[in-house]
Amino acid sequence: MHSQNHWGGSFEIHADSATDDERSRNMDMDRAALSHQLDETQQSWLLGPEDPNRRKRKYVDLGCVVCSRKALKWTLWSVVIGALVIVLPIVIVKTLPKHRTPTPPPDTYTIALHRSLLFFNAQKSGRLPKNNGVSWRGDSGLTDGSALTDVKGGLVGGYYDAGDNIKFHFPMAFSMTMLSWTVIEYSHKYKSIGEYNHVRDLIKWGTDYLLLTFNSSASTIDHIYCQVGTARNGSTTPDDHYCWQRPEDMSYPRPVESVTSGPDLAGEMAAALAAASIVFQDDTTYSKKLVKGAETLFKFARDGGRRTPYSRGKPDIELFYNSTGYYDEYMWGAAWMYYATGNISYLSLATNPGIPKNSKAFMGIPDLSVLSWDNKLPAAQLLLTRMRIFLNPGYPYEDMLMSYHNVTGLNMCSYLHQFNVFNWTRGGMIQLNHGRPQPLQYVANAAFLASLFADYLNATGVPGWFCGPNYFSSDVLRRFATSQVDYILGANPMKMSYVVGYGAKYPKHVHHRGASIPKDGNKYSCTGGWKWRDAKTANPNTITGAMVGGPDRFDGFSDVRTNYNYTEPTMAGNAGLVAALVSLTGSGGGGVDKNTIFSAVPPLYPASAPPPPAWKP
Repeated sequence: MHSQNHWGGSFEIHADSATDDERSRNMDMDRAALSHQLDETQQSWLLGPEDPNRRKRKYVDLGCVVCSRKALKWTLWSVVIGALVIVLPIVIVKTLPKHRTPTPPPDTYTIALHRSLLFFNAQKSGRLPKNNGVSWRGDSGLTDGSALTDVKGGLVGGYYDAGDNIKFHFPMAFSMTMLSWTVIEYSHKYKSIGEYNHVRDLIKWGTDYLLLTFNSSASTIDHIYCQVGTARNGSTTPDDHYCWQRPEDMSYPRPVESVTSGPDLAGEMAAALAAASIVFQDDTTYSKKLVKGAETLFKFARDGGRRTPYSRGKPDIELFYNSTGYYDEYMWGAAWMYYATGNISYLSLATNPGIPKNSKAFMGIPDLSVLSWDNKLPAAQLLLTRMRIFLNPGYPYEDMLMSYHNVTGLNMCSYLHQFNVFNWTRGGMIQLNHGRPQPLQYVANAAFLASLFADYLNATGVPGWFCGPNYFSSDVLRRFATSQVDYILGANPMKMSYVVGYGAKYPKHVHHRGASIPKDGNKYSCTGGWKWRDAKTANPNTITGAMVGGPDRFDGFSDVRTNYNYTEPTMAGNAGLVAALVSLTGSGGGGVDKNTIFSAVPPLYPASAPPPPAWKP
């Protein structure tokens, strides 16, 4: 055997017991062998046959990394291509002309809503802001209440109620409550159409004034100012009915009415301030001021020694806004007070069995399902039904809230034509006031309640409600609401919109002093304005957004200025119209704001039911 070891070391295996160090020394490499050149055969064993076509690879030393030129080239090209893929589309998009999707045109309800809110601007009293938006109106009523010793600066501000120049605080408060309710439920819609700040300004104009009508800094009060200006039918002395003057030119006395009892008035005013406090919860100082005033008013309303309707024995009030009761205002006011404060005592009052008993809420009287400035029951019960639907507080409130929920469902059933609870005109208007004049305010309110209840059902995934054994989809409520609002806007036998300034045909002889007398630099006297009242020509000023009293029970309408039953608008009527329109408009998306109204409500943990009575044999 060839014994030469070309790799160094020995082939022999030593079987002796040498130490590790010795074995290590024996295994050391032969340094001479390291320099030995391998012959061609040995090289072939290690390297294999050489490829004559193989090119020698070229490498690039990048300092910390050595790579082949080919790999580097592919890497660089990948980066360039990747950059082009990412950057090029961006550059193209940036350089192309922008084509924005046009905003869809507003629906008919949105257009009518814009108009109807302007009516409140036309009704403002006091020093008007420069952006009031009604060119023919100016400062007025600047001496209202100036003789009062307990009101600094008098009762300047607020709103004139209708076509006359009287300020009735009871329907004014109701109007502010309604407007606030719509903002709480549908603020997203107001924002989407650019009316959010406007409607808040309208509410604040009203609540600022209501705060002047009593000592809002006190915790206990003994009187409330309830009206500025008076009128008597058939009067021959200058007052708000005998005279026909622009508000800016009033030259007759404007006495102030005060009451020392009035749970209905105080309850509605408390509701207005409480609801507005939720609208203005982003203004903590003002919101707290409203809550404090509401608490003072509701304390006055609940005073056992002051439980006489505010209008009783007052002919200057009874003639126009006579209140038929106050337990509905207890329920309505207590509900709003609870939402504004979270004070459980208000919820306890609203669900106290004595309240629905005295208000006859569960007696099935059709007229009590009709919301108005006088009857708040259907609205109060819907407001409390809202609590059951969204919060479900359980015991001890569940039984009463469930009863309110059931009655609310029955109220909605009464609005459906097929049950014949109310008569309907041939043209499709429900006669909620039994064919008496000025029906549209009741129609608008019912449309709002129906639309809002449908939104409550939809928000909780409930598809409908029962009318006895019959189950109806919430869409039925929506169709009722739209049919009634469409009637108001022109889908009626007269083919006339009953909202001034909306549509091609609308009333031109509105019973309204300011709208009927031109702003021509002349100051017309008390009787000098009669020629404008009796003129056959159209009003020189358009009172945009005013919803007039409406047609008769035969769908007929007389556009005559002196016939106020047809042509006079009111604050309460327009508040209901605004509510119905904002609930139905598709602008800003559908649905309600489920949570804002509960902002002040603490977490509700149902109390344990009382134990059953001890068993007796």
